[in-house]
Amino acid sequence: MDLFSSGTELVSIPVEDGELAMLAPLPLPISSAEVLARLVDETPWRADTIVVYGKRWLQPRLSAWYGEASYTYSGLRLEPLPMTPLLERLRAAVEAATGHRYNSVLLNCYRDGADSMGMHADDEPELGPCPVIASLSFGATRTFVLRHKVSKRTLKLDLTDGSLLLMGGALQHNWLHGINKTARPTALRVNLTFRFVV
Repeated sequence: MDLFSSGTELVSIPVEDGELAMLAPLPLPISSAEVLARLVDETPWRADTIVVYGKRWLQPRLSAWYGEASYTYSGLRLEPLPMTPLLERLRAAVEAATGHRYNSVLLNCYRDGADSMGMHADDEPELGPCPVIASLSFGATRTFVLRHKVSKRTLKLDLTDGSLLLMGGALQHNWLHGINKTARPTALRVNLTFRFVV
């Protein structure tokens, strides 16, 4: 089965020192276009400043944090907003597809190709020793880049409209991941990363 074909079950992606699986698209009772439009309209997007190597930088994207617990990364502490009915529906679909429970979600809005996500690992202590993170994308396709911390091997995955990527095992210990800027004309994309905060 092609990794990026339509289906109803996650398909494993072979990767050393971690676990990856993908489902494209995630079956939902409403269209991806409707989900994207509602996420854009209903979310109180923020332009946050983070600390990287001791310097403060404006994140090149908009974000929002929902769920049951606060979350801290790169010197930024996020206090949760209560889950909306739409986010609850999306969480239920993601939990059904992955078999894991999530109590929080980080939303990132990439307005165009100039918006990006630097290489990083989701390895904050409050996520536990081997976090399971489900990444759900809507809108424009962007390339998700993974780079092994030791071997420097690189893996690139196109995250398409409605696709679900599951990261687990020791992946956050051994790999970095991010979204590069692109000069190509690129439409808006919203990504949701569901996680369980201890």
